[in-house]
Amino acid sequence: MQHSPAALSRGLNVRHIRFMALGSAIGTGLFYGSASAIQAAGPAVLIAYMIAGAAVFMVMRSLGEMAVRHPVAGSFSQYAGRYLGPLAGFVTGWTYVFEMAIVAIADVTAFSIYMGFWFPETPRWIWILAVIFFLTGINLLSVRVFGELEFWFSLVKVLAIGAMILGGAALIVFGIQLGGHQPSFGQLVDHGGFMPNGFGGMLAAFSVVVFAFGGVETIGVTAGEAADPKRAIPQAVNTVPVRVLLFYVLTLTVLMSLFPWNEVGTQGSPFVQIFDGLGVPGAAHVLNAVVITAALSAINSDIFGAGRVLFGLAQQGHAPRSFGKVSKRGVPWLTVVVMTGVLLVGVVLNAVIPEDVFLVIASIATFATVWVWVMILASHVAMKREIRKYALAPSEFPSPLWPAASIAAIAFMTLVIGVLGWFEETRVALVVGAIWLGLLAAAYALWVRGDGRRRPALRDETAPIPVVAEAESGRQKAQLG
Repeated sequence: MQHSPAALSRGLNVRHIRFMALGSAIGTGLFYGSASAIQAAGPAVLIAYMIAGAAVFMVMRSLGEMAVRHPVAGSFSQYAGRYLGPLAGFVTGWTYVFEMAIVAIADVTAFSIYMGFWFPETPRWIWILAVIFFLTGINLLSVRVFGELEFWFSLVKVLAIGAMILGGAALIVFGIQLGGHQPSFGQLVDHGGFMPNGFGGMLAAFSVVVFAFGGVETIGVTAGEAADPKRAIPQAVNTVPVRVLLFYVLTLTVLMSLFPWNEVGTQGSPFVQIFDGLGVPGAAHVLNAVVITAALSAINSDIFGAGRVLFGLAQQGHAPRSFGKVSKRGVPWLTVVVMTGVLLVGVVLNAVIPEDVFLVIASIATFATVWVWVMILASHVAMKREIRKYALAPSEFPSPLWPAASIAAIAFMTLVIGVLGWFEETRVALVVGAIWLGLLAAAYALWVRGDGRRRPALRDETAPIPVVAEAESGRQKAQLG
């Protein structure tokens, strides 16, 4: 078993991680999923995004505090194993891999649909194979190549969102009519009020809203390969409020001020409507290029995040030891190959799964996302208690409003799970989630032995010496802080 995460190459700089943080919130959940959320909640969806965004910020600050203290590749799976027990680490790590696999398969299928807009005669599976092998090759080269590619993908998405906001704001200011509608902020209350479907409608939107934020936790995974995690991670985490306000709240405010909320998404992507309204020649083609970039970015991050967590699981004895091997370039190559195999499933699923299962996929991914976030928050609570109990060195990047904000975030995650079970169309997520957790518990009981049943030893950046053993006594627990 490979015990030292130092074998990974620290090739991600502040610029890479900052743009990964910016781009992680821009994907299918925004470009297409936002229409479903708007139809469920109306303009009140803005409140849903702000509430969920605040909870996600607390998750990221909790993760950021742990990542700066313990900059390891396995990230939250190792933190859960260290502070909540090896079973929690096992379940959390594999659930994140499960989440990334579901989302990645959905993204490669979406990519093939986007390419079909330009090349309708070409079979979709060809595009899926092409993108899988291209991004696999990128991820096998080096983490720096991955970081550079993700930087440019994110830059395209950020510029596109900026153009939509500025162009839409100009249409509102100059009062240019669009399809017989007069753009104004009054549109937010003119069609049934700000909350036309009541409080229940806003609750129903949470499953799609949380799905849109899924994947932001990948920033914590970069700690194991960041050149300067103490500077890069805090800067990336602190951009979360800006992302929520800019990419979601501001963008959707402009959108619903241009068009009545009940017409958003009825004629394709809501962002096509913005480009059409701006009079951009070939608006659909421009948006198609943007969403293709978003899909490529998402698949690229999915391969990276799932692969690094698998690497961390191998270090803990929770995955085959071969997953802990790295190439000469410091890349855990076998985990990348495994993710490629998982994505190839998308070739088959693309032929047998209908295109209208977005809500089901989003719901299942939301369950997995919320589980990982709850484990991050719970691990953080356990870490803070241990720091206080044994008077350990304080964290360099402490989570704000402790402990009230963390408790509120956990309560919100519980609410989202309840929402998934309340609505019939998303209830399948709880069924799939319960089966998945049961299978993981059985797998742990049957196959995990020896070191895999011990708490992982994590390097503590605040400690004078490395951590080398499991805490068996109060003195040893203090050393592990």
